[in-house]
Amino acid sequence: MLALAALVAPLAAGMLAAVVPWRRWVGWVCTATLGVVLACGIDLAVQVVHHSAVTAFGGVLRVDALSAFMVIVIGAVGFLAAWQSVRYLDAEISDGRCGRRQASLYGVLVQGFIAAMLLAVVAGNVGVMWVAVEATTIITTFLVGHRRTRGSLEASWKYIAICSVGIALAFLGTVLVYLAALHVGHHLPANLDWTSLMAASHHLDPGVMRLAMALLVLGYGTKVGLAPMHSWLPDAHSQAPAPVSALMSGVLLTVAFYALLRFKAVADGALGIGFTRDLLVVIGLLSLAVAASLMLSQHDYKRMLAYSSMEHMGLIALGAAAGTRLAIAAVLLHILGHGLVKGVLFLTSGEVLRTEGTSEIAQVKSLLVRRPALGGLFAVGLVALLGLPPFSLFVSELNMVRAETTVGLGWAAALSLLCMAVIFAAMMSHGRRLLLGASDGERVHRTPAMVTAPLVSALAACAVIGVLAWPLASLLRAAAQVVAI
Repeated sequence: MLALAALVAPLAAGMLAAVVPWRRWVGWVCTATLGVVLACGIDLAVQVVHHSAVTAFGGVLRVDALSAFMVIVIGAVGFLAAWQSVRYLDAEISDGRCGRRQASLYGVLVQGFIAAMLLAVVAGNVGVMWVAVEATTIITTFLVGHRRTRGSLEASWKYIAICSVGIALAFLGTVLVYLAALHVGHHLPANLDWTSLMAASHHLDPGVMRLAMALLVLGYGTKVGLAPMHSWLPDAHSQAPAPVSALMSGVLLTVAFYALLRFKAVADGALGIGFTRDLLVVIGLLSLAVAASLMLSQHDYKRMLAYSSMEHMGLIALGAAAGTRLAIAAVLLHILGHGLVKGVLFLTSGEVLRTEGTSEIAQVKSLLVRRPALGGLFAVGLVALLGLPPFSLFVSELNMVRAETTVGLGWAAALSLLCMAVIFAAMMSHGRRLLLGASDGERVHRTPAMVTAPLVSALAACAVIGVLAWPLASLLRAAAQVVAI
């Protein structure tokens, strides 16, 4: 019932937004539903850590420790984005850039987007999971183009074109997995059930599974933003409204990677660990190299954050390639930390864009002096994103490198550290231009507490998890056990 409640809450809020012309109180109701999702995720996590997986509707919905962890991530980042959406829509309406009808449509789409991501992580059937991921593609296309500018419409078309190709490849991979399961002799309804696939994984045809896994890595990798199918990512993230960018970077990419983790566990049983490991190492290192090379020449701070997302997806691909329990636990911790920090940075960048009127790095200077709250949040967020202590990204990156070295991927870890060093230098240089400098006599601008309070809380939570880790330790162990070698 908790899994069902987590799904129904955003759907109910979306229906409210559809029938009631946009008002501030509607936005706060939508925000409260994301609090419900987060609470349901925490309750589910407590249940599945101490007991077995929870199922409903004959296995259509299935929540194990990995699913519960992803519900928590969606709820936490979604709450931040929904909170900030209230201010975003109020500003858009007051400035005349958005009518109440368009604002209501935005509310409906955001809640539908969150519901689709939740369905993807609680579905017990990998076919239903594919349908949910495809639904996120359709919904976010309209959200990327919400501003209806030439740039946003171009980005939305590019997004739907590239991601549709990717999701079609993922569909072909899923069909091939179904075919391999069919030859094992399962009853038809169970062929795409994840638990049945895991039970039969050692009997699946290796030739079919190699082709299937290659298509799945390339297909879902497109949604993750991994090279070579990454070109939609910087355009979509830079043109979408800031709360949507926070959701896409902080949650959507990792929901698609969640699908890869599920299929990786099946493929490892059928093929051994080597085939999928090689695929993930190649695509992870390629993503890091592309992100590092493009980060050096960035002039737009939202595109800079988008390429940073590509970097972090490359890092978790390498962590998943290692595949041990330590590696998967570190990957999951990285997913949560990246979601919180990137959500804070994109939401802060949205405030900077609204107040400064530009996303060009060269045209925004001395934020720490002129807008100390926004500048401070952006500075601390960059420190966290670059993997410096005490934030959880430092712990997760350190443990991923440890796990990679343990399984003989030390050379890949060394190459990833080299790329990270380049990205570190580039982001520090861009951050210095944004944050430092004299104010030229301009008065100090104050940012409302309703904007800063949730963002400060998210950064504080990321630091606490990095230092203590105890609130999540048992859940991370249980979730890693689901798909680890």
